[in-house]
Order: sequence, then C-alpha cells, then structure tokens
Amino acid sequence: MSAHVPSHPSVVAPAGADFDPRSGSAIERLLFNHRRWVLLFCALATVLLGWQATGLQLNASFDKTIPVSHPYVQNYLKHQGELSGLGNAVRIVVVNTQGSSLYDPAYLETLRQISDEVFLIPGVARTQMKSLWTPSTRWVGVTEEGLEGGPVIPDGYDGSPASLQQLAANIARSGELGQVVALDGRSTALYVPLLERDPQGRRLDYAALSERLEALRTQYEGRGVTLHITGFAKIVGDLIAGVRVVLVFFALAVVIAAAMVYGFTRCARSTALVVLASLVAVVWQLGLLPMLGSALDPYSILVPFLVFAIGMSHGAQKMNGIMQDIGRGISPLVAARFTFRRLFLAGLTALLADAVGFAVLLVIDIQVIRELAIAASLGVAMLIFTNLILLPILLSYTGVSQAAAARSLRSELADASGAARHPAWALLDRFTQRRWALGALVGAAALALAGYHGSTQLQVGDLDPGAPELRADSRYNRDVAYVNAAYGASSDVLAVMVKTPEGQCANYAVLNRIDALEWQLRQLEGVEATNTLALLNRRVLSGLNEGSPKWYEFLPNQDMLNTVTAGAPRGLYNDACSLLPLYVYLRDHKADTLSRVVGLVEAFARDNNRPEGEFLLAAGSAGIEAATNIVVKSAWHEMLLMVYAAVVLLCFITFRSWRAVLVAVLPLMLTSVLAEALMVGLGMGVKVATLPVIALGVGIGVDYALYILSITLAQLRAGATLSQAYYQALLFTGKVVMLTGVTLAIGVVTWVFSPIKFQADMGLLLAFMFLWNMFGALVLLPALAHFLLRPAAPCNPRVAAPNEGKSP
Repeated sequence: MSAHVPSHPSVVAPAGADFDPRSGSAIERLLFNHRRWVLLFCALATVLLGWQATGLQLNASFDKTIPVSHPYVQNYLKHQGELSGLGNAVRIVVVNTQGSSLYDPAYLETLRQISDEVFLIPGVARTQMKSLWTPSTRWVGVTEEGLEGGPVIPDGYDGSPASLQQLAANIARSGELGQVVALDGRSTALYVPLLERDPQGRRLDYAALSERLEALRTQYEGRGVTLHITGFAKIVGDLIAGVRVVLVFFALAVVIAAAMVYGFTRCARSTALVVLASLVAVVWQLGLLPMLGSALDPYSILVPFLVFAIGMSHGAQKMNGIMQDIGRGISPLVAARFTFRRLFLAGLTALLADAVGFAVLLVIDIQVIRELAIAASLGVAMLIFTNLILLPILLSYTGVSQAAAARSLRSELADASGAARHPAWALLDRFTQRRWALGALVGAAALALAGYHGSTQLQVGDLDPGAPELRADSRYNRDVAYVNAAYGASSDVLAVMVKTPEGQCANYAVLNRIDALEWQLRQLEGVEATNTLALLNRRVLSGLNEGSPKWYEFLPNQDMLNTVTAGAPRGLYNDACSLLPLYVYLRDHKADTLSRVVGLVEAFARDNNRPEGEFLLAAGSAGIEAATNIVVKSAWHEMLLMVYAAVVLLCFITFRSWRAVLVAVLPLMLTSVLAEALMVGLGMGVKVATLPVIALGVGIGVDYALYILSITLAQLRAGATLSQAYYQALLFTGKVVMLTGVTLAIGVVTWVFSPIKFQADMGLLLAFMFLWNMFGALVLLPALAHFLLRPAAPCNPRVAAPNEGKSP
C-alpha cells in the first residue's frame, strides 16, 4: 500500500506521519529501511578503493593503439624480428648550429656522444638502432677495385680533413641522403626503435622515456647543436606531461559545476552532497582500475571527468525532486523515497544507455579503446549506486534548507494560483502547439539536411601533418615541420613486405615486380621516395658504367643481381634471404595519402602475387596507421547502429511505447549528424582519440529526454493535456535539465585553453553535444510529442501532479 501524497502543491502534507515504511518496491524497502548499513558499505568501499586508486598509473602502450588482429598488423608482427624497427620508433635529428655542414669534427664528436647515450637508454632496441655512428649504416659503391662497401664512418676516422673527405664520399654512396643525413648536409638523424617490454617483462615507461629525451636535449643544446625529436613515444610523453594541465581543468570543471548548482539551489549542504556523490563514483572507478590490472592513458584521461559530469546530471535531478517534496511539507526521508520511486527507473535507463554507449566500443579491435570502454562502463556502473541510491539516502538524513525548498516551488505555486508563467517555461510550452511544433520540426529537418551534407566530408584518420593531438605550434609539431623540410620527406614510412622462398630474395622475377611497383608508387601523390633492393641494383649498374644514366636500368642478369645482393645492407633483405621490404617514404600520414598508397599496393598484389613472391601489407608507422584507419572506418557506423539499437531497446522497455521511443531518439540522431558536421568544421577526423566521443553523445544525450519524457508520459496517462503534462515536466525536471546542460557545457568549454589540442577539440565537441541534447529535449521533444503522443482518457477528473509517490 503506497502512501498518499497531496495531488496539488498548495496542499501541505503531514511530515511523513501517515507514511508506511513497508510501502514501495522491494529494492526501495531494502535500501531505505537499512540506510545505515548502506552508508557503512559506501564508506568502507570509498576508503578501500581510494587507497587502491593511489596505485593507479598513467602510461601508454604502442601495441594497445594498433589493431593487432588486422591482417596488415598480423603480417608485421609475424615478421617483426626480421625488419629493421619498422614499428614503434623515435627519430632524433641533431643539427649543427655552429657550422654550415655536418663535416665538422666537433659536431661529429657530439653526435657520437649522443648516439652512445641514446643506445643505453632503457627500452631502446639496440640491435636495430641506426645513426651515422652505428655499424649498420653502410655504403655500397663502385671503386677502381670493383663493387665495395663498408660502414659510413670510415675505419680509423680521426677527424682529420682526409677522414672527413672519406666520410663525405661514403655518405654520397650510402643512399642515406634524406634518411640519416639531411638534404642540406647540416644535420643527421638517429633512428631509435623501441621495445614494448624490457627483458624483465615490464612495459616501456613513456613518461620516463620522454623525460630522458628532454634531459638529453637540454644537456647537448648548449654544445653547438639543437635536437628535434619525433615519434609515437614522444607524442605520448608530451600528452602525459600535459596531464597536470588536464587535472587543473578537471578541478575547474568541478568548481564551476558546484557553483552553478549552488546558484540554482542556494543550499550548501545539498550542493556538497551532489558533488560528493559524483566524486565518490570517480574514486570507485579509479580504484577498480588497478585491481583489474588496467592503467589510465592519455586517451582515457578524460573518462573520470565524463563520469563526474554524468553524475552531476543525475544527482541534480534527485536533489531537485527531494527539494520540491520537502517544500511541500514532506519529511526528508519520505521525500527521498518518493523521489527514488519517481526517478529511479528513468535514471537507471539513462545510466544503462550511457554504459551501453561506452560498452559498444568493445567491438573495435583496438585495445586502448576497449580499455577506455571498460573504464567508462565501470564509472557509469558506480553512478548507479552513488547517484541513484547513495545520494537520496544521504539527503534523507540531511534534507535541504527550508528557504531552498520553498524557492524550488515558486514557479509551481505561481502556476497553481493562476499567476503568469515564467517567460522561459511559457515559451517552451508553445512547442506543444501545432504551429510551433511544425516550425521546430521543419527547422530540425533543415538542420539535419545541412548537417548530413557536412558530415559526408568527415574523413577517417589524421587530416594534418604532425600530431593533431598537440597544438600546431607545440615543440613536437615544430620538430616535425623542421624534419620534414630538412629531409625532404616525413618520418612516415610504409613498408610493403615481399615474401619469397628461402634464399630467393634476389630472384629476377621477384625483383622485377618490386621494381614495377616501386615505379608506380613514385608517381603517386604524397610519396616522396622509395627504397628497395631493386633500386640498389639500378644504382650499382649505373655506377659500374661510370655513372651513365643510360645504364640506370634493371637488367635480367641473375649473376649481377646475386653479386649486388651479397654486398647490400641487411635492411634491404633478411638473413634468410626470404623477405624484402619495399620502403615507401610519405609526405605525411593524412588519411587520403594512406588510402591512395594502400589502394595501389592492394591492386598490384592482386595482380602480381605468385608463389615465388607475395606482396604483403604493411609495416612502418604509416602502414600500421593505415590498418588502424581501416578498422576505425569499418567499426564507426557499426558502433553507432549498436548504440542506437541499445538505446531504442532500453527506451522501449522503459516506456512500452514505440511513439515515445521515437520522441526520445530522433533528437539524438540530429545531434549525431550535427556533431559529425562540427568535426568537419573543426578539422577533426574519426580516429582512436575521437571515436569514443561520437558514441558518448548518444549515451549521454538520452539522459535529458528520459527525465522529461518520464514525467510527461505519467501526466498524459493520468489524463492531462500535452501542454499540462509538458509544463509539469518542465517545473519538475526541465529546469534541472537546463541547469546541467549549461553547467556541463561551461565546464568543458574551458578546455579550449588547454595546451593539448585533443582536449581542446573534445571540449568544443562535448559542449556542443551537452547544449544541443538539452535543446533537443526542451524543444524537439514536445514538438514530436504533439504529433506522436496522445493523452489517455482519465480514470478520474483529478490530474496527478509530479509529486505523486508513484513510479512513472
């Protein structure tokens, strides 16, 4: 038997005197009749998980950012040990600032010291490291005595003019101009492949590595050189270094959210409890991660804030419901139980939708996204307990200030007394009328068409050179720009692996097809250079004939091919002579560039794969990124379909009406389309860093609609007109929807000042989603309801007010 709550706010109920504690659902009775045990459990869990959170690490892993089951990556991993560090690597360019060229004994001695120090850094794959001073950097040329070769640094080098002259000759014959040596001859590069795990099995510490590289830069830049450092590890290191700034913005968002909620309620205790409950969920989430063997990385560092933001949205709804009931004269305990009954199902559905929005990311075969999905889903699961259960129980003890409770009913009391409605509520209520509803839907349709047209330009992958996650004027991107200009090509390398039977890498038929593919690739826009054993044969043949360009040919002479192969650098084939890399040096790693190269190689492989030679994609940083783009592209729309399918199912279970489902979901679809158009305008592509936010917009967006629609439907089923039902929903939950939408948007829009461009872009995108989903719930929802929802025939002439202690 449920307790009766006055049907009209002007009637004051006794302070819970007639309330039956045995009323309500079994869950409600279990929780509220044992409140102290619930609080004790939450306190112990917070202490335990808070202590666990102190062991949480912030790191990253190259392997986790790549789709390890994709055929390209499988090919790379299968032959990784036979390739010269074509995966995770750092490139360090050392520039001589005291002279006009690298042929300076002081510069070369400094370069040797840097090379030796880098060689000893933990995590460096030392056998694959390459610099001017490593013996693996070799030259091959034609001398008076025939075909010869050796290390680029000549034996017996002593810095004398004769040694420097010999060094210049060796560099000219090495083919390393534009690779290890800059085109202007003022700098040289160290190519430093990295190990994901050390011999003890510990993961590479990217933060420590980045700090070590920065210390190296500081140490040597006062000695007549400057260092430019690029590579995945340096990007991650810079992102980790920027986490301190991220934490500042997180704290700022908490302060803004607390200030906005306090400005709305003018009640310090209820505001503090809403913030506390949301932060407890974050603490629980962070504490569970190390227990599950997980860590935060630069791509998931925003997840704790998102959990806090979702918690504030739901917490404010619970606080507002309790505050209004207390204003009607109900005791805090009864008010908490009535609010629990009214909003638990809507809140649970909304949080499940949020969880599903994250969980569908598990279908993407990239470990870093899967770990983000797990971390975010854990956080949302914690919110089910902290904000739907813990917060009402806390408020059942503390209540709210009487002044705040009275203020929360001001609009409702004014409406009951016949006074003019608040202008904002009166304006929004007009969208329940046919003319306004039709206008809103026509405008939404026009926006949808414009947004769809813009979203068709959205690309997968990076759209800019360098690291889009960092600012264009960041030290890293300035380093990338210098390296690209000085070496005539970026550090983006895509390698095609050509597999042959053992001992057959010099086979004429194989090398001839490699030569044909190489020629086609060099004609492709975005390809700066290539390098293969076939190209070496052309150069040697020309050298054996006094450098005549007429002999720059690929002749069908197997003996000649065998001779050249015997003296070729091992980077052009493996020890078993069964694998030949075709190195493709790209201008950048933009999505279009990678698509062109991959498309050409795949078409060539289909036509030219033979038992004696099979062309396999792909190794190198650009090859792995191409595989990542393919996986993201295939999962992008599949992920959105799964999110919407789950949201539709949850809404249908909650409302048992396909019409109500359409009213809730259609505004979300508009937000998704407009968000993708906004990404085009911001110059963002769909990639590992941005894909989760696209799914997030759907999951979080449905929260607003669920709260408003649950009250609206309850009123319609009680016999109210749509205008009456929607107006009651506005008075009860609408103002909190507006509050949380604006509060969260202001909190994230401050991210535009972050030095990390990824965070700044996410701030703009999330602010747009928060605001647009709010507008959709307040404007499009009543407009759609006008055409799709109809009031039920009332069982009695009384229209139930939203303060009824029944679940909608």
